Amino acid sequence: MTDLSVLENGTGTPLVLLHAFPLSARMWQRQLTDLPGPDGSRARVIAPDLPGFGGTPPRTDPPALELLADDVAGLLDRLGVARAVVGGLSMGGYVAMQFARRHPHRLAGLLLADTKAGADPAPARANRERIAAAVLARDSVRLLVEERMEETLLAPGTPAALAAEVRELMATATPAGAAWAQRAMAARTEAFEVLAGLRVPAAVVVGAEDALAPPSEAEAMAQALPDVELTLIPLAGHLSALEAPEAFTVAVLGLLRRVERAGSGPA
Repeated sequence: MTDLSVLENGTGTPLVLLHAFPLSARMWQRQLTDLPGPDGSRARVIAPDLPGFGGTPPRTDPPALELLADDVAGLLDRLGVARAVVGGLSMGGYVAMQFARRHPHRLAGLLLADTKAGADPAPARANRERIAAAVLARDSVRLLVEERMEETLLAPGTPAALAAEVRELMATATPAGAAWAQRAMAARTEAFEVLAGLRVPAAVVVGAEDALAPPSEAEAMAQALPDVELTLIPLAGHLSALEAPEAFTVAVLGLLRRVERAGSGPA
């Protein structure tokens, strides 16, 4: 198990936010600032760096998203958190669904943003392997910037300052971490049966301009979840939490209120 580096703020309901590929926990800075109320009691935001990103070293075992879900459970143990609302964006959403599969008793609520529950088709798996092999061969993640990955992550017309911020976050990934994550994502199986079996409040959030995990994928997840609210964020792309932080925060606060009303908060 990997000890995850973590950013944390607040003292209320524990909310774990899992970052997108190939960023880090720093993508959640706005949520770390905005979600806690003036007295710090609204939410306890816990944003870990997944292995190979930010301050967490890469894993060296065979790639599998299940291992990242177990790392998150280990982090909750370390922090003394019995149950939490767990959410993620893109790759983080894949890990959140694995957490729901492997640790359902620790789940108070589920947030899925700009992600999908289906497995990758063959062309997507092949592209992930291409990227993994290339960053390892070059011992550099510069490829991600050279291929202008930020343009596929962000909606057209995104301010230049935000695009530059995303490029800077991408550049901090390690080659080993980027390759491991790509291969783990390629190997994932579909998670619709996991979603259908959940009995906790859930929220699905998607940018209307998301080209990687489009609204149709969000709608499919929402149809599978028994207790869900679906939020479509206009003019946002794949990184809706960065592109439209105010709208994203409204959706998250709605989920937290539903968790508290349901009495499925931390034990």
